[in-house]
Amino acid sequence: MRSHTGEKRYECNECGKTFKYPASLQGHLMTHTGERPYLCQQCGKAFSCPKYFRRHVRTHSGVKRYECTLCEKAYSCSLSLREHVRTHSEERPYECKECGKAFRHPRYFQRHVRMHSGVKPYVCKECGKAYSSSTSLQEHVRSHTGERPFECQQCGKAFTRHSSLQGHVRAHSLEKRYECTQCGKAFRWSSSLQKHVRTHREEKPYECQQCGKAFWYPANLRAHVKTHTEERPYECPHCGKAFSCHSSLQVHARKHNGVKPYECKECGKAFWYPVNLRAHVRTHTGERPYECQQCGKAYRCPPLYARTLLRPSSVPKSWAEPYE
Repeated sequence: MRSHTGEKRYECNECGKTFKYPASLQGHLMTHTGERPYLCQQCGKAFSCPKYFRRHVRTHSGVKRYECTLCEKAYSCSLSLREHVRTHSEERPYECKECGKAFRHPRYFQRHVRMHSGVKPYVCKECGKAYSSSTSLQEHVRSHTGERPFECQQCGKAFTRHSSLQGHVRAHSLEKRYECTQCGKAFRWSSSLQKHVRTHREEKPYECQQCGKAFWYPANLRAHVKTHTEERPYECPHCGKAFSCHSSLQVHARKHNGVKPYECKECGKAFWYPVNLRAHVRTHTGERPYECQQCGKAYRCPPLYARTLLRPSSVPKSWAEPYE
């Protein structure tokens, strides 16, 4: 009867949201705790609500019963079709009274409204940090657990967000249009080129407050700061070795699982690290960019070059003379 009257008498004590049924309230409460008990066995994605879990499972079956009459695009659930139809009419029925921004879906509209109110009902139990959406909380929780459930099938790289994985997957098929004018290296994204250009400059804008070491990127600085605290939260399940950043653990894990994602297009030889692949490619091209200033001998990679610099024969006599 309540479905006809619209009465919602079950209220969430955390955020005040009301529901018609106790089961709906119980599912909603999990968004505050971050609990997601419904796990997809095919891709590892987890859900707090069985309805959304069932909808997601249908995406793996490939069955798309709901077809758009305007463009023939098909979907696995009716809700996705309704949202898609609005893209043809540009209908955005959910408008924010604060700023006038309009949305096609009520979920995105509600998340946006909380940005204006400052309400952040989703709190991390580990560190107390609060968020305006349950999705943001779930992504944050992974920073504590080290979980990266979204893995690229082509190279094995894993991500905390599905959107990050989608962007990465597109990068495999995209042409590298953005080329560095100084060294010729090409990139798929203009932002990646901008970051790379910094490596040609002496400028390193991100400096460690404890030791003064500077970095080109904030992510490198954050990883470095952990070396001062000796914090190594990412532990290898195979050998117990611990790392200060998740990317280092990922690279280390390749030695256990045998995955060598960087393959030479000329001969098929594969490597654990991109730097090894770049050095190997030079055996095909003949390129030797590292030249000794003392004798003129050139090398394919920095380690061989550095080894030459440490030989006694390559050390200038003036270096061995005592100071006056």
